[in-house]
Amino acid sequence: MTDWQRLKADIRRDAGKLGIDKIGFASADPFLELKEILLRHREKGHESGFEERDIDKRVYPELSHKEPRSIISIAVAYPSRMDNPPRSEKGAYRGILSRSAWGEDYHAVLRDRLAKLEAYIKERVPDALIESMVDTGALVDRAVAERAGIGWTGKNCAIITPEWGSWVYLGEMITNIPFPPDTPVTEDCGDCTACIDACPTGALVGPGQLNAQRCVSYLTQTKGMIEDDELKRKIGNRLYGCDTCQVVCPKNKGKHWSHHPELQPDPETVKPLLVPLLTMTNREFKERFGRSAASWRGKKPIQRNAILALGNFRDASALPVLAQLLRDDPRPEIRGTAAWAFGRIGGDEALSAVREALRGEEDEAVKRELTKALAVLEENEHGSNRPEL
Repeated sequence: MTDWQRLKADIRRDAGKLGIDKIGFASADPFLELKEILLRHREKGHESGFEERDIDKRVYPELSHKEPRSIISIAVAYPSRMDNPPRSEKGAYRGILSRSAWGEDYHAVLRDRLAKLEAYIKERVPDALIESMVDTGALVDRAVAERAGIGWTGKNCAIITPEWGSWVYLGEMITNIPFPPDTPVTEDCGDCTACIDACPTGALVGPGQLNAQRCVSYLTQTKGMIEDDELKRKIGNRLYGCDTCQVVCPKNKGKHWSHHPELQPDPETVKPLLVPLLTMTNREFKERFGRSAASWRGKKPIQRNAILALGNFRDASALPVLAQLLRDDPRPEIRGTAAWAFGRIGGDEALSAVREALRGEEDEAVKRELTKALAVLEENEHGSNRPEL
């Protein structure tokens, strides 16, 4: 056994003590097979815009590390259900954060695990060169994890591990230590298309192919106004992220992990009442959501999504606070989304608020939403006044 094989065996043995649930080792060769996939993805307009723009940086590890000899991939498992979740009730409807935003921000958790692993390695190899990455690094986490034997890329574009399902966070480190590589997992999804069939917006356009522009998870993280009415409806009551393609996956059946206390959900944070979110201050938002991965885009997307949820619930009890937003909120995205919600909720109070708002609104995008809402509300009003035959 070489020194590097022995160190690898030691790391694998002690990974659990470092808070790492699965660890794999891969070569630092370029991900050449990935480049064509990424180029086609861009040509089709399927990128989210959150990715590293330089495709070469995503393909060639040597652009992120001056002496790449191998890459270590880690996985940390997170929970898939909460105990005694609060329920939505009439007049007290709730939104939901995706499981990836439960507990402490996974970026911080994984950085902690990678820092512990780095210290473990440097204690044994003081001159080791190491570059750690969590989500925001240039490399494609899933491609690294697949090469390192963590799992396989499912048709839902998630890494699925035989042990933990797809309920795992991924991180990696590039190093100049020439660790022997692991063998990729050979298990796959077979003929199953449950995730593709269940995707709310048809964003999974093929096995392992995602049109991020239609993905609910991506849409909930955008900051502007969502123009497509169908997409607004499909978001449902999701405030951040979407778990549908993972929830329906047979490989995740019965898999739930509660051994990392910092990743456990606070039910009132991850399934909050919607109406109080609409008037939250920046300080209140930071106190409530600051530890969650859902906070990275600020409060505006979550407030906009809360308005969409109230519209989708057709919650008439929310009309007064929505009317206040329509009158007073300086953000066009919020006013325009409130206008859409009025059209969904309906009724005389909604009709009056929309007519009043149209008289004073100057933003063209908001006026378009108000005009569409007015047409829906007037059509419904006329329909309800028609005499029965």
